[in-house]
Amino acid sequence: MITEIQQTAEVAGYLWEKGWAERNGGNITVNITESIDPDTKSLPPIAGPFPIGKTLPRLKGCFFYCKGTQKRMRDLARAPMANGSIIRICDDCSSYEIIAENPVKPTSELPSHLAVHDYLLSKGSPYRASLHTHPIELVALTHSRKWMEKDAATRMLWSMIPETKAFCPRGLGMVPYLLPSGVELAEATIKAIDDDYDVVMWEKHGVFAVDTDIMSAFDQVDVLNKAAQIYIAARNMGFEPDGMTDAQMQELTDVFGLPK
Repeated sequence: MITEIQQTAEVAGYLWEKGWAERNGGNITVNITESIDPDTKSLPPIAGPFPIGKTLPRLKGCFFYCKGTQKRMRDLARAPMANGSIIRICDDCSSYEIIAENPVKPTSELPSHLAVHDYLLSKGSPYRASLHTHPIELVALTHSRKWMEKDAATRMLWSMIPETKAFCPRGLGMVPYLLPSGVELAEATIKAIDDDYDVVMWEKHGVFAVDTDIMSAFDQVDVLNKAAQIYIAARNMGFEPDGMTDAQMQELTDVFGLPK
């Protein structure tokens, strides 16, 4: 099995164990083009073509592993090819076909995920994985307008523990509530990523993260959510946490050469 798919199955298990993937919640899409061997590339389609709903010129001939629509992360963890599939983007750049192993239709959010991957390739980004999930404490923060202000949550989360800034140095982008799976949400997410964020918070919904591989995308969300847990734990103990000072956080930036 392709390494990226094995890794996706591992991450799916973590998402379920953490309670971030209720029912069929969450989605994963990974660009596996660089790992596909010639024999697999030449496989005939077993289903499709299906319209994407938009033209994505940079994805011509690309291959993706996608979680299946209505499939559960807990099931994907133990049987990734029964709960997801490998798709190939057709030459028209506006449709795809399923090539392996079963005709499992991808997530309904596929157009949004693919639009992000098209954007990443346009920027020469090394990022090949996108993750959408529902981390409990991070979602809870978005129910307060205070934390939806630009970089308010980022600054607070960074200040809870040094590792947050070290491992999530671009912080947390914020997208106000929009209809799930809609074109507007996809466009707002791309805009936030373009504003130099790797992890984007969807108000009252979940997060969308991109990175070089799916484990790295998961790690960023996991670290940010741990910081949110620390903040909430302090509040539950009856006090507002002091957090690290601006000077302490700037020192991290200088010493480790962080982007922000």
